Parts: sequence; C-alpha cells; structure tokens
Amino acid sequence: MSIMLDIFTSPKDLGNTLQVRVTAKAAANRIKVEDLPNGQKLIRVYVTAAAVDGKANKEVIKLLAKALGVRPTSLTIKHGLTSKNKVITINT
Repeated sequence: MSIMLDIFTSPKDLGNTLQVRVTAKAAANRIKVEDLPNGQKLIRVYVTAAAVDGKANKEVIKLLAKALGVRPTSLTIKHGLTSKNKVITINT
C-alpha cells in the first residue's frame, strides 16, 4: 500500500474541512494533494475498494486517518456519501 505521508505535516495545516475527490477501484491505495486556483487544496484519494455498500468510504476514512495521524473516528463525511466529491471534517 502506498501512502504519501509527507504531504501532511499536521491536520491543522489543512484546516478542519477537507475537499476530497475519490477514485474507487484504483490500482493501489494512495493520496495525492493538488493546489486549486482559489488557494484551497484538493485531496485525491485512490482506493482499491469498490463503491459498494460504503466500502470505498470506509477505505477513504481509514487511509486519510493514517496519513493525518488521527483516529478514523475523528473523520466524518459531511457531504457526498454517494458522490466522488466529498467534504470530510476533522474532529480533533
């Protein structure tokens, strides 16, 4: 499993709300961060799980929690449970 942990120095660097775009059924689990023109960051999360019965969402939370160094229960999907585009909040 490939995780780019060096992209996050602290959850505070990203704020408490993450804009996430998810790609399910990817070749490998990984995270990539892109700078948007408006100054925000878009986090692209690639997971091998299929988007069936919430499996991809669970993998996204697990992967982000590991990269951020927080417990998975600290992350909540606020918007986009059934969408590729998600808003995830960090409750530290």
